[in-house]
Amino acid sequence: MFHFFKKKNIEIYSPVKGEVIELAEVNDPVFSQKMMGEGFAVIPSDSIVYSPVAGTIKSIFPTNHAISIHSSHGLDVLLHVGIDTVTLKGKGLYPKVTVGQKVAIDDELLTMDVQYLKEQEKENTIIVVFPEVKDKSYSIFTGFKEPGEKVMAIQ
Repeated sequence: MFHFFKKKNIEIYSPVKGEVIELAEVNDPVFSQKMMGEGFAVIPSDSIVYSPVAGTIKSIFPTNHAISIHSSHGLDVLLHVGIDTVTLKGKGLYPKVTVGQKVAIDDELLTMDVQYLKEQEKENTIIVVFPEVKDKSYSIFTGFKEPGEKVMAIQ
């Protein structure tokens, strides 16, 4: 009867086909030690990266390795593509969105040239972090996921 008092979970979806892992397993201490916030990572088996949330593109880093989204729930989301890919200066990473663009869950954000990343000896792990989630409880659902499958619930 009083369902309007019940807190609603914020659901986050897989941005890419692949194996969802905990941040602690990421080969970058900035993310594995959660210096950038809570979240998860995906070891991709595809080259197309989709939006894990509905919202607005807040920024695209000049090196194309990271995209910031302000979600429709009011949370900021940082989607980081690869490990140490900032050194590639944008090569091999091709954004499909622009700053200010509204996106829905599963809209294409970026494509990766997986072969180029391999040639440059860069991991293509996709990292999704939430700088503001430090004081909230959350659950992460690891394992193989398709784009658009729920991988995180924030209470």
